[in-house]
Amino acid sequence: MTKKVHLTLAIADHPHTAAIRDGSIPIEGVDAEFITVQPQIGAFRRMVRDVEFDVCELAPTTYIIARAYGAPFVALPIFVVRRFHHEGLLVRPDAGIKTPKDLEGKKVGVRAYSVTTGVWTRQVLIDEFGLDTSKVTWVVDDEEHVTQLKLPSNVIHTPAGTSLAEMMAKGELVAGFHGNAGIGRTGDPTGGWKEVEADYPDLLPNATELEAEYYARTGVYPMHGTIVVKDSVLAEHPWVAKSIYDAFDKAKKDWLAKLDAGELNDKKNKKYLELRKIVGHDPLPYGIEENRKTIEALEATAFKQGLTPRRMAMDELFVDPRV
Repeated sequence: MTKKVHLTLAIADHPHTAAIRDGSIPIEGVDAEFITVQPQIGAFRRMVRDVEFDVCELAPTTYIIARAYGAPFVALPIFVVRRFHHEGLLVRPDAGIKTPKDLEGKKVGVRAYSVTTGVWTRQVLIDEFGLDTSKVTWVVDDEEHVTQLKLPSNVIHTPAGTSLAEMMAKGELVAGFHGNAGIGRTGDPTGGWKEVEADYPDLLPNATELEAEYYARTGVYPMHGTIVVKDSVLAEHPWVAKSIYDAFDKAKKDWLAKLDAGELNDKKNKKYLELRKIVGHDPLPYGIEENRKTIEALEATAFKQGLTPRRMAMDELFVDPRV
């Protein structure tokens, strides 16, 4: 490894990745060229459609779907965004929605059917509350990242020129996902993105309590950002997987030390301080064994929700850089 390998990396600027992006924690043997895409969702699409980057942060559901359809990149067990999903599905207070089962026969808005937030939330509603998601009409206002994905018949698109936020405001939807996953934005993720106010109550008002109980019982801790690497890069330079993993692990450990010291109290970091109360000291666990239950839960629910054409084994989805 006398000569460094030049790699392009599209990874968002998180508190625990900043030291990698600014070069203060190098990726051993790699001449890293970081490419910033705002929002990162735009990089998801460019990666799954054009395989534009050597290394990319991807939404895990998008990745699993793409891999199922033969995408030439594979994931490392590095998960740079985490949160639970008992909260975040907002309901109109006049719609009579008191329990998840009340959504059956109704229209619910989500940016795209394969959005990881939507997939994880549906997993909770299916497995914990018995929702039959096939009886819900899922209304989307964006394309799916993976073009090969065949959507279920109960997924429909908003009328041309209409956003989910507008439909929710008019009462044409009884519920919608908050923020970028649904009614908190308008516009295309690759341009014209605009955040809008979505002031509606949560379907599950005691979400934090439910999340703590769910994690204690199942060990499932939903992940979002997943780091993928081109198959061709690993075929030629298999050591790259460990170099990337080690850099991310070092950056995270330094970040955890700063959390411990009380040095980080902004909004992004407070989220993880709160998650520590549920999951323990490390709110961003890396590694296959540390995340096996979560990975298996997402792979299973993706298939159950009609997003993947077949079941997938762990060694097809992840490279273990520590082996």
